[in-house]
Amino acid sequence: MASKPRNERRQFLQKAGLGAALTGIASTLSTPIWAKTIPQELTATLPAGMRQPGSEFSNYGQPSTHEQGVIRWISANSAASGNGVSWTPLHDLQGTITPNGLHYERHHNGVPAIDPAQHQLLIDGLVNQPLSFDIKSLLRYPMQSRTCFIECGGNSNSGWRTNPIQTQAGYAHGLVSNSEWTGIPVKLLLQEAGIKPEAKWVIAEGADGASLNISMPLEKLMDDALLALYQNGERLRPENGYPLRLVLPGWEGILNVKWLRQLRLTDQPLMSRDETAQYTELQTDGKARQFTFLMEAKSLITSPSLGMMLPDNPATYQVTGLAWSGRGKITRVEVSADGGETWLDAELQGPILAKAFTRFNLPWHWQGEYAILQSRATDETGYVQPTRETLLDNRGKHGFFHYNAIVSWEITEEGDINHVYGF
Repeated sequence: MASKPRNERRQFLQKAGLGAALTGIASTLSTPIWAKTIPQELTATLPAGMRQPGSEFSNYGQPSTHEQGVIRWISANSAASGNGVSWTPLHDLQGTITPNGLHYERHHNGVPAIDPAQHQLLIDGLVNQPLSFDIKSLLRYPMQSRTCFIECGGNSNSGWRTNPIQTQAGYAHGLVSNSEWTGIPVKLLLQEAGIKPEAKWVIAEGADGASLNISMPLEKLMDDALLALYQNGERLRPENGYPLRLVLPGWEGILNVKWLRQLRLTDQPLMSRDETAQYTELQTDGKARQFTFLMEAKSLITSPSLGMMLPDNPATYQVTGLAWSGRGKITRVEVSADGGETWLDAELQGPILAKAFTRFNLPWHWQGEYAILQSRATDETGYVQPTRETLLDNRGKHGFFHYNAIVSWEITEEGDINHVYGF
C-alpha cells in the first residue's frame, strides 16, 4: 500500500484543536451514540419478552451457542505430538479476567492425566528436612489469592519479522492471560523445610511427559510466588497445571511450572535445555541474554484492530485495550491516532493491580481519514514501552523472546485495518 503524506495521516490527536474535539466527544456520551431511534407510534408493538419456557438446567455452564467463535487458536508442532501453543482471543474479550477455558497454553509434551490422590510435591536439596506433601494436605493450608498475568516469553515474537504479520490481535499477542490464582505462598513450605544458608536457586520440575525443569532465584520464591490450586475460583484445569502449579507474578511463563512435583534448592542454576538452548538470545555484541525472567511493560489495542472494519461513515468508537507490566502497576497508557506524532492519555479502568492486566479506554471520533492507532504503556517504575525501532536498536534484529514494542494498527480511508510497523 502506498504511503500517505504525513499531513493526511494526522487525526484528532493533533495538538491544535484537541480540546474541542474531546469536548465534542464528551458531550455526545450523555446521549445514545449507536442506538436506533424508534418512532413513538411503533413502541406499543414491541414484544414484551419471551413467553415460552426456556431450556433446562445444566451441571456446568457453557457459553451461548452464538459465541462459539470465541475460541483459542491452536498452533501445534506437527513433528512432535503434544508440543505447541494455543492463543487467548484478546480481541474478543472485555474486562481483565481471562476465562479458564480461554487461558493461553504452552505444552512441551501434551497434557498429563494426573490423579490428585497419587500426586506428591517434594521439597528437597539444600534444606534441613526434605518434605513431601500430598494434595489433601496442601488443601488444608491457609490460602491467598493473587490476580496477575502469565505471559509466555515468546509472546508477540512475530514482531521480530521483517514484515508485519497480518492476524488478529489475540492470535499474534495472545500468549498472555490474566487470572485470579489461589493457593499457598511458596515461602511457607520452604520455611517448614528449613533453608540452608548456601541455597540461592530453586529447580522446579513438572510431572508432564517432558519432565520440564527450570531454575529460578530463591529470592523470588520467598517474595510473591504462589503454589496455585485454584484459578478464578475453581480447581485448576488439566491444561493449566492440575492439580498444582507455580505462579510467579510478572515473570515469564515457563517459570510458572505446571503439574509441579518438585522444588529442589541448590547453590547454582541447573543450566537445563530451557535456559541454555532455549529462552536465551544472541545480542549484537555477541553475548547472549540469559535468565531474563521479568516481563517488561506492554500494551495492546484490542479494538479496533485487525479483523474488524470501520464503516465508511464517520462515527465515534471506543478505543480499548490492555496494558501490563511485570515490574508492578500500570500508571499511564497513551493513545495516538497519527502513528506516534501526538499522544493522549487514556482512561485506566480500575482496580489497577500490580503485575496484572489493566484495561484502558478512549473515545475516538473517526471521520473516514487515514490513521495509525498506537498505545504506549508506562509502569510505576517509570519504564516506558519502547517503539519497535528502539527495541531493535537495543536488542538486534534476530530476537525471539520478550518482544514488547508498540503495536500499530493502520486504518485506511475505507475502514480496513492492517498491522503495520508505524510510519
